[in-house]
Amino acid sequence: MPTQNNKLYLYEAIELRAEYDARIKTIKDCLPETRRSRSRLSFGRDDDSHLRPRADFDVAKARESLRTIEFKRRKLNSAIQKANFGHSMAFEGDSVNLNEALELRKALNERIGELHTQVTSAAYERVIYKEGRDIVQENEVSYADSVAQLEAARISFRTLNREIRKAAYAVVVDFNEE
Repeated sequence: MPTQNNKLYLYEAIELRAEYDARIKTIKDCLPETRRSRSRLSFGRDDDSHLRPRADFDVAKARESLRTIEFKRRKLNSAIQKANFGHSMAFEGDSVNLNEALELRKALNERIGELHTQVTSAAYERVIYKEGRDIVQENEVSYADSVAQLEAARISFRTLNREIRKAAYAVVVDFNEE
């Protein structure tokens, strides 16, 4: 673990960002303005009861803590983005930075969904019964071609995802953890 200069590996930075997100959500859910807006949306609210902060809960301190954690999260996210743009890797003969690889992974995942639909559609042909004879409508892409395209996309996705995971354990993010 890169403890010198308090730097983090990318996977550690992503875990820390998720922790910051959870802390932000917890504090926001405790603030009176969030509770009021949530209670307006809920049914069965008891209008006669009112809530007040407990003696050991200081709303001003909670808001200050929220601002501090939100600031740290922004700084951490910026450091993650900087690391993503700074790290290059090879994929299908091209050199792409980690940010491009993440966008490519998202696009490949969408493409896999589209190809899945194409395969399930190509598995059947449309038969229209008209005046005692069958009219068969062929699919634009054959079933075998659809399956081959889907498998190629899945292999590309798996390969890219493995490279991204390797990078998460190799790339160092310049961020001083608390």
